[in-house]
Amino acid sequence: MNIDVPEGKDPITYVWGEMVPGIGPAASHLSLAVYEHTTLGLREFEAARLRIAQINGCVFCLDWRTERDGEKVEEEFAGAVAEWRTTDRFDDRTRLAAEYAERYALDHHGLDDDFWARMTARYSQREIVELSMSIGSWLAFGRLNRVLGLDTMCMLPTHR
Repeated sequence: MNIDVPEGKDPITYVWGEMVPGIGPAASHLSLAVYEHTTLGLREFEAARLRIAQINGCVFCLDWRTERDGEKVEEEFAGAVAEWRTTDRFDDRTRLAAEYAERYALDHHGLDDDFWARMTARYSQREIVELSMSIGSWLAFGRLNRVLGLDTMCMLPTHR
């Protein structure tokens, strides 16, 4: 870990809650809002989220699976996300979500008219803004956790 955490403190709670009290809790609220208020389908949501996790290399984010009403994506989904260009597991919206996440993170200047024509043919403007905000959140906070070494300190409740 690249941040000193006082003995006995949970690293995540300390960094996200105590170190920068004017920013950390607000960032945490944004991070949670993406999950609590999304209107996107589970598969497109997870395709974008997992593609960012793969790009960031955040161990926790790679292990996490969003659950809605007891439903999660299938175990092989993450592998399909890595192969979003060629997989036969995705519909157009799911493939576009993975593509958008990748290009948003790695080549946002390359989002050309052809891409936007495909995107606006399948997503409403509201959905595009929501997906953009979600991707931005995952990119920023997953990368923050990875860079600071917090991603290996996070534990899924099922792994505790």
